[in-house]
Amino acid sequence: MKSNHLLVGAVLILLSEMFLVLSGMVIKQLSGDLPTEMIVFFRNFLGLALFMPWLMRKGTGVLRTSTLRFHFMRAAVGVTAMTCLFYTWGHLPLAQAALLKQTAPFFMPLIAFWWLGERITLRVKLAILVGFVGVALILNPQEAAVNLGIIIALLGACLGALAKVTVRRMRETESPQLIVFYFAFFSAILSAVPAWLTGAGLTFVQFCWLIVLAATSTIAQLLLSKAYGMAPAGQLAPFTYGSVAMAAVLGWWVWGEILGWHTLFGILLVSCAGMVAMLGKRKVVTDPAVS
Repeated sequence: MKSNHLLVGAVLILLSEMFLVLSGMVIKQLSGDLPTEMIVFFRNFLGLALFMPWLMRKGTGVLRTSTLRFHFMRAAVGVTAMTCLFYTWGHLPLAQAALLKQTAPFFMPLIAFWWLGERITLRVKLAILVGFVGVALILNPQEAAVNLGIIIALLGACLGALAKVTVRRMRETESPQLIVFYFAFFSAILSAVPAWLTGAGLTFVQFCWLIVLAATSTIAQLLLSKAYGMAPAGQLAPFTYGSVAMAAVLGWWVWGEILGWHTLFGILLVSCAGMVAMLGKRKVVTDPAVS
């Protein structure tokens, strides 16, 4: 029975990652004409709208919390990480964007050690080292200039890791639904101002693409949440690297993106090290709202 649950959970994870890559493809499609700030705002605003039926059914009493400052902190960090991620989807090859998002497991143990005092095992330390060697290969030191998109992607992964550790800090008292609601609420408010300052207009076709983005992102979140209810997160988390292979195929098929040998080898190192880092933790914190 447990093996069946693991199999179903793994399939759900892979489906979730497929919808995540589809979200990235929509962002890449929109980024040519629409500022990243606008895409981030509508992603959060439409995500918040999806919570209205839940709020009307449960009543405003369900929003009571004693950790509002942590909710706001998590949203501020998370929406910044989301902005970095969306910029990455729009300006890097699809496979690179998907892979660099998965470097968060290398930052999480360091942040948890600094903030929560959690011990880092030797296996995780080695995995972090190998992972950053892979990142260095993806950066391609042979090039004269450093790719700004990769730096922004790594910043987003680091901030995403901080957001996940913040979730770990709140999970003792807060339900997953409340955590995700306050993320959508504060993120919609915080992202509204940058979106307004861009002064960009929105066509009907672009709005339709944004609805598709909200739908694919929401389906990815639902599948991810369902998967982690089927089997332990530590066993399922390595399957999230399936998005890298999907992104590589779709990026080549739709945009003709071809990766160099150093990038492919770097992706292999980061993927293997990320799986080892995840398996080296007793608990894996998932935060699909930032995805």
